[in-house]
Amino acid sequence: MAAKSPASGKSFPLGATLDGEGVNFSVYSRSSTKIDLLLFDEVDSPEPNRIVELTQPRHRTFHYWHACVPNLRPGQLYAFRAHGPFAPELGQRFDADKVLLDPYCRAIAIPDGFSRDAASWPGDNAAQAMKSVIADTSEYDWEGDTPLRKPFEQVVIYEMHVRGFTRHPSSGVVEEKRGTYAGLIEKIPYLKDLGITAVELLPVFQFDEQDAPESLANYWGYNPISFFAPHAAYSSNRGPLAVLDEFRDMVKALHRADIEVILDVVYNHTAENSHLGPTYSFRGLENSTYYILESDPARYANYSGTGNTLNGNHPVVRRLILDSLHYWVEEMHVDGFRFDLASILSRDQSGKPMVNPPILLDIDNDPVLAGTKLIAEAWDAGGLYQVGNFIGDHWKEWNGRFRDDVRAFVKSDPGMVNTVASRFFASPDIYGHEEQGPEQSINFVTCHDGFTLNDLVSYNEKHNLANGEDNVDGQDHNLSWNCGVEGPAVGIEIEELRRRQIKNFLTINLLALGVPMLLMGDEMRRTQLGNNNAYCQDNELSWLDWRLLERHADIHRFVKRLIAFRLSLAIFQNGHNQSLTDLLHQARIQWHGIHLHEPDSSYESRSLAFTVWGQHYMFHIIFNAFWEPLEFELPPSDAGWRRVIDTYLSPPNDFQELAVAPLVTTPSYQMQPRSIALLAAVRPN
Repeated sequence: MAAKSPASGKSFPLGATLDGEGVNFSVYSRSSTKIDLLLFDEVDSPEPNRIVELTQPRHRTFHYWHACVPNLRPGQLYAFRAHGPFAPELGQRFDADKVLLDPYCRAIAIPDGFSRDAASWPGDNAAQAMKSVIADTSEYDWEGDTPLRKPFEQVVIYEMHVRGFTRHPSSGVVEEKRGTYAGLIEKIPYLKDLGITAVELLPVFQFDEQDAPESLANYWGYNPISFFAPHAAYSSNRGPLAVLDEFRDMVKALHRADIEVILDVVYNHTAENSHLGPTYSFRGLENSTYYILESDPARYANYSGTGNTLNGNHPVVRRLILDSLHYWVEEMHVDGFRFDLASILSRDQSGKPMVNPPILLDIDNDPVLAGTKLIAEAWDAGGLYQVGNFIGDHWKEWNGRFRDDVRAFVKSDPGMVNTVASRFFASPDIYGHEEQGPEQSINFVTCHDGFTLNDLVSYNEKHNLANGEDNVDGQDHNLSWNCGVEGPAVGIEIEELRRRQIKNFLTINLLALGVPMLLMGDEMRRTQLGNNNAYCQDNELSWLDWRLLERHADIHRFVKRLIAFRLSLAIFQNGHNQSLTDLLHQARIQWHGIHLHEPDSSYESRSLAFTVWGQHYMFHIIFNAFWEPLEFELPPSDAGWRRVIDTYLSPPNDFQELAVAPLVTTPSYQMQPRSIALLAAVRPN
């Protein structure tokens, strides 16, 4: 039953805001004729206990509907209904039967009977719809916590899934905390011991778990329904507001361990998907504002590959994105963001790429975000590829070419010697034209999307039948090599080759100039059994099996020592505020092949060597991706060369501490097939 008209309220701030008189609600809906504010006592109630009608002109200013309702408290459930024309041919999809989330809500409550189908089909879905929750985010005690603002040259990123990190029973986390923010807190000592300085969390914005093939669940979370509310299922406490404190507890605990928090954010599309998808919020409030539509306005442009594309350069959507980023920095204390399919945000309202996209320039120059890490996945599913050319001064980039070229070199593809040399030194062929340091390149070999490192050396083909899409989903161009047998190894020789290849990948990734990123579990050879698109596998296929830590202790040890070695070297610490071009011009690097000063960059070559002069040491690094041994001449050194790394050797000889590394007493060094070595010598004065 509708209540008497409340106070008119005000159009700003957007969302539900506590003030001295009650709660002010404001929502954007340009084309609607009326908005109903729905207040619920229970999340699964088939109808609201109170309806507040927002009518013109009292509750509307320009395109904003607003009201101030007294006597409401944090925890109150609410939603909207928007009245207006259902005219898809005109880009309008109002449906007054559908319960709509507030785009600015800080928390979301989900009924046990939540149904994506009910939001897609005709009819009232009140009992089965998610509800917004009034929250007061000012009450939390941060105990002096602030974002860490580490220089990029001191960063080693660990890309991880909040649920998958501790959901497996072997994690040792108590059952009620497995797969939650609280569970992650319990494993911080592991991250600290490994040497990780920043975690990059796969999406933690509230997403739709039902957006998946039948009988499966969306696991990755790249289908947001809110840009402010943290995902409720990652909270160990099911109270509607408990997730806010638990997320902040996690951030605070990571900061105390000197580990930054980077969020993987999805501002390019939503879980409302195509014209056949559900109506959760944006579509029902102002469809043609929030989305890029095709020339037929009944259809959605699909540059994301998921059915729709957010209209990021519309002023209202730009404000939404900036307000969201500000919220996660100011109220939730996160340190940075990795933008999924960031190139979409350079498209205009017709989908065409822009030379100066307003939203990307807004983010680049925003004072609130000035000390925040901004990382772009500089491509989209519509074919726009901007690696090396992403706009702005603040942005860093996932270097997809590093991934592909290092994979090709390590599996012995021809013609890769010059290219991998460039990738190792922060890709000056890609970034040298920019006045940026080597941190412009975020280097990775594996990430959530694709094979794990173990599977990269164990499978030639994807094995995605478990996804229910006849193995047509996922990337076909993997640049992987199974080392002779598809799947789990059946002999010692193949297993040893795979271990060596894994160590080769890790050595290049963690010693290359730029910012290294590791995928969760690669340090203990996590496998997805050849599934390279496990977005819908919320099960042991995706979860981290902690028993692997003991089984592959040699790889874990190798990663741990590589990270410590990297962070101890001055060569990785001297690029701050120095362009990549200047750094490489000032560095002393000598290039070699099997003979000194004679690099072999021919198409058939699979090897190279180079000497780098550091602050206190010289380093001689040899890559042999050939399938036979090669003898490499060594530069003269009065102090003698010490063998720190040789990926062909078994532990502990594969990586020895520099101070105790054995001396190389010969004028040359024999490199075994498919291996990498790093030798060190005290630099002469």
